[in-house]
Amino acid sequence: MKRTVLLLSLAAMTLTSCGSKKKIAELEAQNKEIQDLLNTATIKLNSCLAEKNVLTDQVDYLKKNNSDLHNTMATLSSKDAANVEKSLEMIKEKDLKISRLQDAITRKDSVTLALVTSVKRAVGIDDPDIEVNVEKGVVYISIADKLLFKSGSYQVSDRAKEILGKVAAIVKDKSNFECMVEGHTDNVPIKNPVLQDNWDLSVKRATSIVRILQQDFGIEPGRLVASGRGEYVPLESNDTAEGRARNRRTRILILPKIDQFYDMIEKEMKNQK
Repeated sequence: MKRTVLLLSLAAMTLTSCGSKKKIAELEAQNKEIQDLLNTATIKLNSCLAEKNVLTDQVDYLKKNNSDLHNTMATLSSKDAANVEKSLEMIKEKDLKISRLQDAITRKDSVTLALVTSVKRAVGIDDPDIEVNVEKGVVYISIADKLLFKSGSYQVSDRAKEILGKVAAIVKDKSNFECMVEGHTDNVPIKNPVLQDNWDLSVKRATSIVRILQQDFGIEPGRLVASGRGEYVPLESNDTAEGRARNRRTRILILPKIDQFYDMIEKEMKNQK
């Protein structure tokens, strides 16, 4: 009987020992898990504390700047305030001058547009060999050389005199206008014992037209200018016959004297300095 009791006691002790080891293992696993969570929380806490320090520094900086700004505004003297007001007045004055300049330019453009319309109507813009346009406020009448001269010649044709008569009527009607005649050629070398080169030809052609405007149509010589550009200001390439034909032309520049507008612009520009 005693032996049986001893065996049962040993069996109970063995079972109790196995259960304790299992419990201890479970507790150790839980402890490790808790320790890992604690380490993670510690890292996050340290990160938050660092961000807090940065934000605190930024808040302190903004507070200081705000304080400095208030102090600056508080110490702004009456003289400084007057300077600010004066600067604003100067800006308003410049805006007014710019507006006046724009008005003057608009009036100038209106005069030029009216002149272009008049020239187109008088000369007959439907002719493809006569072009009228405006560049930088100047009216240009471009006439193909075949309407004015024979090839290599500077003698004006009868057809040219009819066209020039219409241009002269416009110029004569506007006593404040000046008229410049500008000759242009292609780059084909000229073969003529009387003429040195294309430049010489372009000048003589311009001079021939100027003489007709003065002698035949009574335009004052002081209002006329003759100039020759030769082959040096082409409209198109001289590599084709069509291009050379376009380049052989005479341009009549009608320059309206709108000094009152330009004088106003110049005066206003000087006032802005």
